[in-house]
Amino acid sequence: MSDPVAEFLAREQNVLAGIQDDSLGTSPPPYVNSISSNDAVDNGNDTACVNETRLLSGTSDSGLDLPTLANGVRRLSTTPSPSLAAMNNVSKPEPEKIKKWREEQKIMLEKKDKNEERKKEEMRAAGKKELEEWYAQRAERLAKTRAANRKAEEDFISDREALKDGAEWERIAKLCEFSGKNSKTSSDLSRLRTLLLKLKTQKE
Repeated sequence: MSDPVAEFLAREQNVLAGIQDDSLGTSPPPYVNSISSNDAVDNGNDTACVNETRLLSGTSDSGLDLPTLANGVRRLSTTPSPSLAAMNNVSKPEPEKIKKWREEQKIMLEKKDKNEERKKEEMRAAGKKELEEWYAQRAERLAKTRAANRKAEEDFISDREALKDGAEWERIAKLCEFSGKNSKTSSDLSRLRTLLLKLKTQKE
């Protein structure tokens, strides 16, 4: 029957030997004990299982906090890196010529907007004035037309009452023009005017 103390010491030495191999790259001195070959194979399997369990659980005697180290690596891998475009925007200042051009464009656009607003106001004022003048002229024309129509109506009524019976031709002659002015495109109405005047002066 194997000695438990010897097995424990063998396992610990194997663990320490593996750590030294990983960190220093040197091989540990061979360990020889009086355990049989079958026990050594069993002890090696047990040691590998124990080492794997300790590494997974973070309870290894190497002094490294494996869970903390794993969390740190995970945080570094998930931390977003700043984009290249953002770094370029921050690190590259705008040239002075472009700044000057932007300022000039801004001033020019402001002047154009002011001139446009001023022209709009002038056009509105001119349109309002023309509309007021048109309304005034229209009202004046309407007033003159009404006055002329009323006067013509009054004259017609007074003439109708003043004329005696049998003076129909005289009434007709008043409605005609006997100035004798003929245009080139109109017909000669001299004979018609003569006839109307004769009928006007004719007594029944």
